[in-house]
Amino acid sequence: MRHRKSGRRLGRNSSHRKAMYRNMVTSLMVHGRIKTTEAKAKELRRIADRVITMGSQVPPSALEGLSGDDLKAASARRLHFIRRARRWVNDKDALERLFGEYAERYKQRPGGYTRILKVGFRPGDDAPMALIELVGDYDPSTAKVKAAPAEKAPVVEEPAEEIVAEEAAAEEAPAEEAAVEEAPAEEAAAEEAPAEEAAAEEAPAEE
Repeated sequence: MRHRKSGRRLGRNSSHRKAMYRNMVTSLMVHGRIKTTEAKAKELRRIADRVITMGSQVPPSALEGLSGDDLKAASARRLHFIRRARRWVNDKDALERLFGEYAERYKQRPGGYTRILKVGFRPGDDAPMALIELVGDYDPSTAKVKAAPAEKAPVVEEPAEEIVAEEAAAEEAPAEEAAVEEAPAEEAAAEEAPAEEAAAEEAPAEE
């Protein structure tokens, strides 16, 4: 079982892999689009989305209109996210762009900041190539809203006394039907009895 084995190793040790991801994240923040192999693009997307989320937590517009303790708290929170993002973004200009332009662009977007496009195969080793790029501006009014589930009609429970009365009536109904069926049989037997008596009286007369 591959427990705690998530992620691609990409033929590199951990230090080489982290250094490569730092360079790729920085290039993506600077240029907005890079071309790499499909496997690297899928791994890069996880880190890039996390870094952009840090930037969008406290955009510059969120500091406007604040004062006193609220401004200090927001500034401290923004500084905290900047220090965390510096683990992955090596360039100062890229960091400013992340916490400026991209923070304002994605402040209302609930994730999904990157897009991966397949662009064929690399000559030589035939490795699948892909473009990873940042998506455009987000308009909340165009977001797809899931339809609310239809409300089920409330189930009205009948009182226990009514249920017992209905069951008793249902049990009496077959008994009444059986009595109705037996009544014609008794009438038929009553009609046959005089006929047998008449036949018995005729028999001595014939003798």
